[in-house]
Formats: sequence, C-alpha cells, structure tokens
Amino acid sequence: MGPVWAGGTVLGALGLAVLIVPWLAGLDPYALDLGARLEPPSAAHLLGRDALGRDLLARLCVGGRISLAVATCAVSLALALGVLLGAIAGWRGGWTDGILSRVIDVFLAFPGLLLAIALTAVLGPSLRHVVVALAAFGWTGYARLTRAHVASVKHRDFVEAARALGVGGTAIVRRHVLPSAVPVLLVQVAFGLSAVIVAEASLSFLGLGAAPPTPSWGGMLDEGRLFMLVAPHTIVVPATALAVTVLALQVLGDGLRDLLDVDD
Repeated sequence: MGPVWAGGTVLGALGLAVLIVPWLAGLDPYALDLGARLEPPSAAHLLGRDALGRDLLARLCVGGRISLAVATCAVSLALALGVLLGAIAGWRGGWTDGILSRVIDVFLAFPGLLLAIALTAVLGPSLRHVVVALAAFGWTGYARLTRAHVASVKHRDFVEAARALGVGGTAIVRRHVLPSAVPVLLVQVAFGLSAVIVAEASLSFLGLGAAPPTPSWGGMLDEGRLFMLVAPHTIVVPATALAVTVLALQVLGDGLRDLLDVDD
C-alpha cells in the first residue's frame, strides 16, 4: 500500500500544482522580458526565466497540463481500442484470434516511438496528431493483456453459468469477463501513462509536438539544451519535472501490481 500512496500523492501534488500555481501566483507563461532573459531562480521567479525572459514556473505548469492531457487522451484511446480488439480475439478464438494476434505481432515488431515519429512527421506537428500517433501504436499492450485474460476465463464456471441462463456472448463479456480484467489493465494504464509522457516529450523535443509558443516539457528541454552551461536551470527544471512524474507513475504501477496481486 505504501508505493500506491507515495506515487498517488506525488501525482496528486503535481496535478494540483500545474492547475493552480500559475493562477495563484498570477504568472503569465507567454509574457516576454528580454531584459531578464536566462535570469536564475529568485524570490520573484522561483524557477527563473528562459531565453526569452518567460517565467519557467508558469511554463512548467502549463506544459504539465499539456503532457497530462496528451497522456490521458492517448492512453484512453489506446485502452478502448486494445480492450475491444483483445476481447474479440480472446472470446471468438479460431481464425479471428489468429488474424488479430498476427496484427498485434506486426505492430510489436517495430519500435513504437519511431513509428510515432514517422506518423507525426507525415501528419504534421500538432498535439492532436501526437495523440493519434501514440494511441495508434500503444493499443497492442492492452490488446494482448485483454486477449489473454478473456481466453483464460471464458470457460470458467461463472461464464458457463451465465450461458446456461441464456445471457448473450456480448453481455457476458461486458458484464462478467471484462470487469475481472480491470486489475491487470489498471496496472498497465499506470505504466502506459509514464511511457506516453516520455514519448510526448520526445516528440516535442524533436519539434513534432506542441507548436511554439505553447510550452511543453519536451520543447522546454530542447530550448534549454542550448543554454545548459550558462543557465543550467533552463534544462534542469523540465528534466526534473519529467523524471519525477515518470518515477511516480512507475512507483504507482508497481504498487498497484502488488496490491492487486497481478502477475507479471
């Protein structure tokens, strides 16, 4: 229970901070002040300023909103698609399972991030395209887990009892089979969120995510690397936020796996 509380507390604090800190402090993430460019942390600007004199705390918080929103949308789409296809494959079996399993294997044969970069480059840089790209190559893990779970429970007594009562296959899967898969999917979602946040930061770092001047953690890393020697805070701030968020999600995932007694 400890890791769950630790990871959940850190994530809750981060979520609360990115939502209310700029509002409470009256900070504008887009306000320029070239006379104060690369200013180090101070009482007025707790995390300093970037190369254009913009407040790093405000930009970090807005970038955090974007990262969390992109991760939530991408994982939700991937989860929905993966659960749907995995349930169909596991329940029907036979040639349907064979075809869908081969499709999953094909997607898994290629590095997901590289394919996401290629797809985003083709579609054009935008957050919407980032969500589509990450969801398009992130559904396979959920599909494999769902397929394996459905295939393992579809002949158990509670399923056979539902069949004997005349319940249809779709209703059995929706009401009885999929709810029992929630623990394993919940763990996968925690790990999936951390992977998507890193992927979104990578795409933004390469200029394929949020378009300037919209802040994003990956974009802030890209901007900060040019000044890492003269103004290290410009790269340390977004790197720390990214590392803490991903670590918290990993700890939460490990904690949920132990708490829910989910096998690896």
